[in-house]
Amino acid sequence: MGTSLVAVSIIAASATPALAVPPHPGRTTIVVSPSGDDHNEGTPGKPLRTLAAAQAMARESAHAGSAVTVELKDGTYQLDKPLRFTADDSGTSAKPVIWTAARGARPVVSGGRQVNGWTSYDDGKNIFVASVPKGQDSRQLYKNDAAAPRAAIKIARSDVTITASGMQIKNPALNYLATLPDQSRIEVESQGSFTDRYAPVQSISGTTITMQQPAWQNNNWGYDTLARPFAGGQLLLENSYAFLQEGQWYLDPSAGKLYYRAAAGEDPNSASFVLPYLESLVQIAGSYANPVHDLTFSGIRFSHSTWLSPGSSIGYADQQNGAFLPKAYPQPADYLNSCQSGCRLFEGARNGWHQLPAAVQVAAATRVTFSDNTFAHLGQVGLGIGLDANANGAGIGLGVTETTVHHNLFTDLGGAGVVAGGVLPDAHHPSDPAMTVRDITIDNNLVTDVAKDYKEMSGILTTYVDHAVIAHNEVSNLAYDGIDTGWGWGANDAGGSQDYRNRGLYEFQPVYTSPTTLKNTEVTGNLIHGVKKVFHDGGSLYNLSANPGAVFSGNYIYDTQHTVGLYLDEGSRYVTMKNNVVQDCGVWVFTNSYGTINNTSDNVLEHNWYNSGNTQTPNTAEHNNQLIDNVQVSGTAWPDDAKEVIAHAGIEPGLRTFPGVSQ
Repeated sequence: MGTSLVAVSIIAASATPALAVPPHPGRTTIVVSPSGDDHNEGTPGKPLRTLAAAQAMARESAHAGSAVTVELKDGTYQLDKPLRFTADDSGTSAKPVIWTAARGARPVVSGGRQVNGWTSYDDGKNIFVASVPKGQDSRQLYKNDAAAPRAAIKIARSDVTITASGMQIKNPALNYLATLPDQSRIEVESQGSFTDRYAPVQSISGTTITMQQPAWQNNNWGYDTLARPFAGGQLLLENSYAFLQEGQWYLDPSAGKLYYRAAAGEDPNSASFVLPYLESLVQIAGSYANPVHDLTFSGIRFSHSTWLSPGSSIGYADQQNGAFLPKAYPQPADYLNSCQSGCRLFEGARNGWHQLPAAVQVAAATRVTFSDNTFAHLGQVGLGIGLDANANGAGIGLGVTETTVHHNLFTDLGGAGVVAGGVLPDAHHPSDPAMTVRDITIDNNLVTDVAKDYKEMSGILTTYVDHAVIAHNEVSNLAYDGIDTGWGWGANDAGGSQDYRNRGLYEFQPVYTSPTTLKNTEVTGNLIHGVKKVFHDGGSLYNLSANPGAVFSGNYIYDTQHTVGLYLDEGSRYVTMKNNVVQDCGVWVFTNSYGTINNTSDNVLEHNWYNSGNTQTPNTAEHNNQLIDNVQVSGTAWPDDAKEVIAHAGIEPGLRTFPGVSQ
């Protein structure tokens, strides 16, 4: 299946004017068009122009008791700030407020601006330049509805020596780095076994590269570090004009100049370029006492966002699946030696991890629905549901219930498609019960070609969620895992973990006596393929920590680079994996249950089919991990009941088409 989004013409919009007429309470349908006028009445013949004006009118109509539908006509709605929805934007269970595309329309909500007026800058290298607003920064550029890569070069790990303050150049071919301008915009990217890390340069003198702090130190302690990735991995230098290769770009915000190196004979003026400038597009958040409720979005494309933190002194000290260190922490003096596979002080930082934010954010809300939308060309996670407060522009996190993500397309994203749930203590042991994230349904979505910048993210991730249903999605074309559930490595489960006692974690947090909010996860009927393209660690279908009542069934996994198919990682307990088809994996099932101090126990692996790969379930008897009636076949000679699973996995018949996607 190939993905080709049809380009939508962008209609320029000026700053939002003040409303000259009052809203019209009682109107049931409010029409908005990029060619409309906010002095209009919001009717089909006289549409409003901006989403802000439509929102103001919708609030008044909903307060008057109307069933409100906001219809977006064709075109692009350029935001100058995120669109914020509060409890005032709510409907009722009988009369939800609906934001939807008009019949036949494909509206785009955009946080970017088009780039025009390319002129030749270096004829010999075919480099062009265009003017953009000074001070505007971005880590993404979209060309013809696809992400274009930033300027970057690959280097060998042997080209440099890692030091506490940066790197020493060992390869003389890199000595030119000291002559480059704008050195503080250069970044190092390190791809490891399950981490994808970014750290910015401070300065380069001679053969000494000094890196910005705390990004450098935070990226070089813990696990799978930049200095010592567990299994090697690619090292890159990025974001300098000098690195430009064909098809790549470089942005100089201080000068307001964007550079693009074209292919031979290519004229960039014949293409459509969009440079994002917003770090979120939509923020849906009420309060725990007064949540947003009964709100639906349908038929809308959310596009063109960026996330700038990795280029700051914070960097992106990635820990796993979008969690990162956001500040400096006490470290051992010899951390480059003593803390390359965990250490006591690193455990002290664990409860301070932040989450990568989403372009569309939902917190303190109930009965919110996203159906038939497209999340494309975004610089971070597409949709975040109940993430921690640090990942939400509204300043509040968690607290999402009865929310549905149905039949949406997620593609060409910097981060994961969908993430639900937080990672901090209020996520797993909420201080207010209203913080609990529960009853989240993610079904019949196509998640493909996501996590392109933060490659260690899975296509769909749920962390601490009470009853997540992940059903009949197709997840494909990923560097890392397909679908991941759970968080915490068993350390936050009732009674704690002897493993993490030994590591020193409980010097910094309590041993909880009650279970976490993670339970009753259903992962059924999903199609997962074309994953694990960069990172060998993790699994195509993965669980972490105790998940009582969890059932993973009827999923079909193939094309995984011969890595792990079903993965029960540290602390996984009370999980049943049954009736799954696992094809061409190096390890069809792995339970991380080495030794007796790890709580990966009491799981059932029953009646799964696989055609290759080892069964790695160490200390099965000690941990009571039961393998029952699993069947290995030769080649693809699947029995009839396995063929039934294969036939019904993925998006359900009748829902297998998406706007702009060729099949």
